[in-house]
Amino acid sequence: MTRATLARRSRRALRTDGMTLVEIMIVVIIMALIATAVGVAVLPQFQKANIRQAATDGQSMRSAVQLYYMDNNECPQSGTELQEEGYLDGSKRAVDPWNNEYRIECQGTEILVTSAGPDEQFDTEDDISGPEDAE
Repeated sequence: MTRATLARRSRRALRTDGMTLVEIMIVVIIMALIATAVGVAVLPQFQKANIRQAATDGQSMRSAVQLYYMDNNECPQSGTELQEEGYLDGSKRAVDPWNNEYRIECQGTEILVTSAGPDEQFDTEDDISGPEDAE
């Protein structure tokens, strides 16, 4: 083989080794599309899980409020008060998944524990006050 033929072959070998910028960009775009699809699928499930958690925690807090009310004949002001008095286990959250206090209302024998929900505003349609609101 002549020197010119070897030079051409080595140049061709250099061009076929590695990846071009276009190929790398295509791979990055595909990865971004996959990440977007996963995000679109996971985020609504995360929101639903927070709503279910708020309903479950609200029910636990309602039980603690009932005990508090029977012992003190008054309604507690917050979940933190229930924890401090020992009516709500310290491992339970005294706030909803959005880090807002639950609203506790005692009207006679009726006890209502409400989370403001995802919009963090009370008296809106996404308020959570029981398991039926978690569906």
